[in-house]
Amino acid sequence: MVRSYLRTYLYVSREYLFSFAVAFLFFFFIFFLNQILVMAEEIFSKKVPFWDVVLLVIYSLPIVIAFSFPFGSLVGALMAVGRMSSDNELLAFGALGVPPRHLVTPLLVVGLAFSLVSFIMNDYFLPLGNIRFAEIYRRILYSNPAVELESHSIKKYENTTIITGDVEGRRINGLLIIDKSPEGNRRIIIAKDAHLEESRAQKGVVSLTLDSVMTQVSYPSEGDRYDYTTSQSMVYNILLKDISVSLGGINPSYQSSVDVWKEIRAKQADQEKALEDKDTRVRELQFRLASGVDAAALAAQADPSQAGAARQQVADLWREYSAEKGRNVTDQTLQAYLLEFYRKFSMPAACLVFAYFAFPVGVRARRSGRTVGFAVGLFVSIVYWGMLFAGQTFGVRMSLSPAFSMWFPDAIVLVAALAFYIMRRAR
Repeated sequence: MVRSYLRTYLYVSREYLFSFAVAFLFFFFIFFLNQILVMAEEIFSKKVPFWDVVLLVIYSLPIVIAFSFPFGSLVGALMAVGRMSSDNELLAFGALGVPPRHLVTPLLVVGLAFSLVSFIMNDYFLPLGNIRFAEIYRRILYSNPAVELESHSIKKYENTTIITGDVEGRRINGLLIIDKSPEGNRRIIIAKDAHLEESRAQKGVVSLTLDSVMTQVSYPSEGDRYDYTTSQSMVYNILLKDISVSLGGINPSYQSSVDVWKEIRAKQADQEKALEDKDTRVRELQFRLASGVDAAALAAQADPSQAGAARQQVADLWREYSAEKGRNVTDQTLQAYLLEFYRKFSMPAACLVFAYFAFPVGVRARRSGRTVGFAVGLFVSIVYWGMLFAGQTFGVRMSLSPAFSMWFPDAIVLVAALAFYIMRRAR
């Protein structure tokens, strides 16, 4: 006769679900409150219409839920196992002949279900919420530029610094922009005033129409050389992704995992093509440099008066060769896409990893099981969050492996869980 453990599974699952609900609401409130406080500083104080504020709050919910699920899974599982351990229910299950694996199984099944829900939230609802949030934010920005461009403020974006004077409605009285020209030279733009307009020709672009403009472009590679021009008006375009939010297809957090993977493949192909072109160009310059050296030596022997010109030609070729060899053709956005792709899987998978981790840790709670489980879960959540943030930061700044950066926190928790299981069996 095969023994059925269905009642055991249902009992443990019910305990886990109840504790998860409590933990999920706690983290949801924390993340939601943080989101509200950030928006209060950035938006609420700028006289934004009430309905737009409500929509922004609604569209920011998916990211709150996406982050609440893994931590709710961890704390909920620890609270459930801790409560059963402190009430000696785990001891009673053992006395009745229920193996520990049948107590872990419902935790893993429910944890897997949480992982699937979390993945759907990360892969569909989060990008959708980000896109809708961006659309509302863009509409607010067009009608009220003070949301981003405050009076007498300095805003630094990726390659641009904007310094404003008085901001009245859509008009900015006094504007200074420091950026780089399309050729990569430093540029300073000063305008008496400017007004904000929506670029209808290009999606995701805000246009500043500048009046009474003076532009100065400096050329660091050519010593102290600089040029300046003046004009009655000028149109300066700003990508919304460089201001605060991006619109559909610009940022990987606005795409599903399938779309992100397609972008990654396309960017990898483009990068390989750029590397091949660079190698071809380097070999060509290397050949020309070698030929130039030989030609200069022959020219110096034939006519010593031409030696200076020949050396200058070789020096020019050497500079061109060195510049081409040192030119960075790496697509910096590819790393961000890879990090986002792996994050879309690693965070949902944490729900299952945390459920596995909770059992050997939770059984150690002999008193105040739920309280101890909550405290331990909160500590582990903070450590996990720190590792995830560190992985994201090092992945961007130090170009660490994206897979390693995003899966490292899950791997650490899994290894810790295995260590606790081994310690428990050794007792």
